[in-house]
Amino acid sequence: MNMKNYKKTTINKINDNLVKLVADDWMLVTSGNSESYNTMTASWGGFGYLWNKQVSFIFVRPQRYTFEFLEKSQTYTLAFFDHEKYKEALTICGTKSGKDCDKIKLAGLTPLITESGKIAFNEASIIIECKIVYGDFLKPELMAQGIPDDIYPKKDYHKMYIGDILNVWIKE
Repeated sequence: MNMKNYKKTTINKINDNLVKLVADDWMLVTSGNSESYNTMTASWGGFGYLWNKQVSFIFVRPQRYTFEFLEKSQTYTLAFFDHEKYKEALTICGTKSGKDCDKIKLAGLTPLITESGKIAFNEASIIIECKIVYGDFLKPELMAQGIPDDIYPKKDYHKMYIGDILNVWIKE
């Protein structure tokens, strides 16, 4: 555990635009434990307040390797980076599968174990730890007209996870 470069804060004290961080700068969604984990780049998700909790929400297709880890561990971290500096690493983590290669090594990232035992990366500027409180597959019959056909031609609908935000860390 090497959190010495991070200070604990809360989600409402993050000064960055959270929509921009997710949509434009991307994030790594990581799940598992120190012996076995996987990460993936994501640009769909967000933050809010639900069930008297500060929450994050993410979307993962079932064919993604990270999906298995989410289902098993029921926890995840969201890691945000300086996009320009780490764009190549984020691209690798979004295009390579952890089933086929050591994409963490390929991306040049350094795994970090948080105080609560979750996996993130030392290069991240923000780390958010979450515990899944709800998950369900998106249902095409409930989507606006056009979305299922345009976004899901293979009918491989994402599973949405809502995570209770447990800890937020900002690199000092």
